[in-house]
Amino acid sequence: MNPFRRIRKEIGHGGIVPHGWQLAWYEPRRRLGIYYPRPLNRLLRAFREIAYRLRVAMNTPGIECAHVFEMQRIQREQQRLAEEYAHGYSCGWRECFHACLEVVEEEISGGEWHDASIWLPIERNPGQEN
Repeated sequence: MNPFRRIRKEIGHGGIVPHGWQLAWYEPRRRLGIYYPRPLNRLLRAFREIAYRLRVAMNTPGIECAHVFEMQRIQREQQRLAEEYAHGYSCGWRECFHACLEVVEEEISGGEWHDASIWLPIERNPGQEN
């Protein structure tokens, strides 16, 4: 067992901190403050911070992987924008088609198209003027 575990005190909100002990770090998930005696709290906090940063540095992907991840992210963003554009284009096309269809249906229902004479050119008398 870790020897520093024996002198560690975990105190929740509203708990009483013993005299001579100070907060080393806070664990938000557990909602606990981790306390150690005064000189150790700073040393253990610094050790914990350094160990965390080393773990993060060791777990980062290499340069090649980072480039591949960046290219994949850019590709996904371009694909998302293309899909949004295509969706907007097709919605606009449908709206335009429906508007044109309504106009054609209104003209058909108007009854004027039954008279074939409106499709033929009007013969004018030579004596008439506009």
